[in-house]
Amino acid sequence: MSDILVPTDVLQGGEFLIRDTQPEDVFIPEDFNEEQLMIKQMAVDFLEQEIFPNMDKIEKQEDNIATKLLKRTGELGLLGAHMPQAYGGVEFDTNTNTIISEVFGPAGSFIVSFAAHTGIGMLPILYFGTEAQKQKYLPGLISGDLKAAYCLTEPGSGSDALAAKTRADLSADGSHYKLNGQKMWISNAGFADIFIVFAKIGGDKFTGFIVERNSTGLTFGAEEDKMGIKGSSTRQVFFENVSVPADNVLGEIGKGHLIAFNALNIGRYKLGVMCLGGSKKVVEMATRYANERYQFNQPIGEFGAIQHKLAEMAIRTFAGESTVYRTSQLMQDKKSEAEAEGKTFGQATLEAAEEYAIECSILKVFGSEVTDYCVDENVQIHGGIGFSEEYPAARAYRDSRINRIYEGTNEINRLLMVDQLFKRALKGQLDIVGPAWAVQKELTSMPSMEKIEGDYVEEQRAIADFKKIILMTAGAGAKMQMDGKLNLKDEQEVLMNCADMLIDLFVAESLLLRVQKLAERSEKPQPQEVYDAMLQVFLHDATARMAKNATDALASFAEGDLLKTFLMGVKRFTKYPPVNVKEKRRLIAKAVREANGWCF
Repeated sequence: MSDILVPTDVLQGGEFLIRDTQPEDVFIPEDFNEEQLMIKQMAVDFLEQEIFPNMDKIEKQEDNIATKLLKRTGELGLLGAHMPQAYGGVEFDTNTNTIISEVFGPAGSFIVSFAAHTGIGMLPILYFGTEAQKQKYLPGLISGDLKAAYCLTEPGSGSDALAAKTRADLSADGSHYKLNGQKMWISNAGFADIFIVFAKIGGDKFTGFIVERNSTGLTFGAEEDKMGIKGSSTRQVFFENVSVPADNVLGEIGKGHLIAFNALNIGRYKLGVMCLGGSKKVVEMATRYANERYQFNQPIGEFGAIQHKLAEMAIRTFAGESTVYRTSQLMQDKKSEAEAEGKTFGQATLEAAEEYAIECSILKVFGSEVTDYCVDENVQIHGGIGFSEEYPAARAYRDSRINRIYEGTNEINRLLMVDQLFKRALKGQLDIVGPAWAVQKELTSMPSMEKIEGDYVEEQRAIADFKKIILMTAGAGAKMQMDGKLNLKDEQEVLMNCADMLIDLFVAESLLLRVQKLAERSEKPQPQEVYDAMLQVFLHDATARMAKNATDALASFAEGDLLKTFLMGVKRFTKYPPVNVKEKRRLIAKAVREANGWCF
């Protein structure tokens, strides 16, 4: 790829809450260059020629199909698109890697095999492996000759990963460790050659290991009979005195949590990307059926109730896509900055994912919930046929459900994004106190009656108000905690309210920036009024959600005159003008129906 300029002032993780961004500073899909479009087409061709024709085989895990397809993706360079050239990788930029992940989103169960291999299977070695470990394993993982799996979850430890019981004991001569324990829900376990395993040395030092499949004492359970993603291999892995060379310790002893959590950051990001890629395919599936299915002498797509569904699927997916590529560019900018400082490719990639942990969690939650909405409405649009396993709507419905569970449940991710925000503020990485105090002062002043003219003024004001209502709500909670009147760790419902407000803010602002950027262009896939309609409907609905989440949170810990003051603030900061959402949605549905699928 061509050299990328290092920006002079990269937005920090979580800083979207207190700092404005200009449209020219974001990357949008309409910015894809010629090389990125060629790579996208290559991935699309692979999907259409080798994945879709084999969906039934993949679903039944026949003919060793997953390993064959992984090998083929390796031959095309797609397994090493995010890896250094020194080990056989291609070293594409972050946006190009995002394109590949998005295209693969509709790949059904195969995407699980692909994502587990390229993400949590390979990245720990890139991030934390010694040079010898990288030289030994990465070339085979990049080519597809080796396949990877990641072993963290145990019967007694899921979200609480550090409660793992699997232990490792060093031999008397210090040459190897003996691993004993079990892991469960391990993707790719049926065929993986390399396992990233977490165990406690001496029962307390949580540490990562690279374990090879042919190790004596390593055994596997039967394939799990799952609700969805049936074509992915998922087994338990058992360790009975498995001998692992001391040279295969991954990273520092006792620092395994750094490997686990950092690998999950990029995993969450990629999951959000793939979910939104899958949502586009579902929009197409639903639209085609709505155009073809006749009832009462007309296509069901002409009915307002169906148009509402098609439009809402498109709005949420388009908003998510806007957020994906904004975040992708942020990570690329951070990576370029780190490389300019002399960091290695792997270190720079790690730091970029770590910096935007909040944004990665937002994308994971929003992307998975958009996909769940889309697959559910797709079944509804299909009616009885949607409930039949003979048609793809049912499979998409089943496959989608896991996305809200793995890579950290959506509940855990909501708690994490708020926790990360407060931690960054306490470390001085974000100045939240100053802006929060400014909002408190504004509450006691008269509202400005100044009329500002221009395009997207109401939308920009709505985003500014979203930031204020979050700062007011979170700031009030933090003040209560400082005064000893509240312990936020015990108030998960309040933290969930704050997380949902953060999600709505980041997605809404990303959508606005994309629509503003498109407004400056004469050539685009759709008329500007369609993009404006998506923005207006999303902001209309997000404003109502903001008001509810803030009210629910504030009423949880404030009362009397203090609560009245805060509720006045809620009313003040949720004044986006009413929108004729019926007509706006019909306009969007019309564009989708005329294109017979995704058209943005």
